[in-house]
Amino acid sequence: MASGYVDCHCHITAQEFMQDTEEVIDNSRKNGVQALVCVTEHSGEFERLINLSERFPDFVMPCLGIHPIQCDTEEQRSVTMKDLEPVLAQFEKYKDQLVAIGEIGLDFTPWLAPTQEQRDEQLKVFQMQLDIAKRLDLPVNIHSRSAGRQTIAFLKEQDVHKVLLHNFAGRPSVALEGVHAGYFFSFPPAITRNDRRAKLIKQIPLENICLETDSPSLGPCKEKRNIPSNICIPCDYIASVKGLQPDSVREVTTQNAMRLFPKMYHKLKTQLPVL
Repeated sequence: MASGYVDCHCHITAQEFMQDTEEVIDNSRKNGVQALVCVTEHSGEFERLINLSERFPDFVMPCLGIHPIQCDTEEQRSVTMKDLEPVLAQFEKYKDQLVAIGEIGLDFTPWLAPTQEQRDEQLKVFQMQLDIAKRLDLPVNIHSRSAGRQTIAFLKEQDVHKVLLHNFAGRPSVALEGVHAGYFFSFPPAITRNDRRAKLIKQIPLENICLETDSPSLGPCKEKRNIPSNICIPCDYIASVKGLQPDSVREVTTQNAMRLFPKMYHKLKTQLPVL
């Protein structure tokens, strides 16, 4: 029995989905999506995501996390401990419902985190959330913009093993360090806009690849809202780059997702083939 797609990184609680969340979820199911691994960026999303996971327990798989870049009104800034500390108790409160901690990580984009002090503060926030993940025995859903090498090195230093590096854009040599550590990598529909990731995808074994949309961002068309049902787009692209059939990529990436997120697998095992 074939299994559906798993979108391993999407933002179902984003403002862009506020008006039609149920329609987006229903459309995803109809287009062969088996589950959504949903991440947060800031504390204001926590309760809404937990509520959605309770309404759609066999589909919305929640991850809670504080992103390395925060938004104050329209302005972006580097995260501080003040963004994380007020919600630390919520990780414990919802620990039984969570499938992972995320979206967490490092973002050393020069105009967002130009100072060493800001980067050090990001590392503190990141480390505290990694400690939570280890304590709760949960995987981590990782952001690593302009910091691929530093992120993988820090994860290894912190002895973290269950890792998804979403939308990874580092060098293939850096990615292979993650592969050797047993990490997984996922790619959104935006990879089809050009062939910059082709070399990277060729070198990462399929057994270390998952699928994501990062919706509502990083869709096939920059000007349009991305949606989870676009998950077939990176699947087809990865298949083309690797010379495989899309069905094979879908099945292997879904099995990878179930291994990476075992709590999701246990929720869905009645619907899936035995791995």
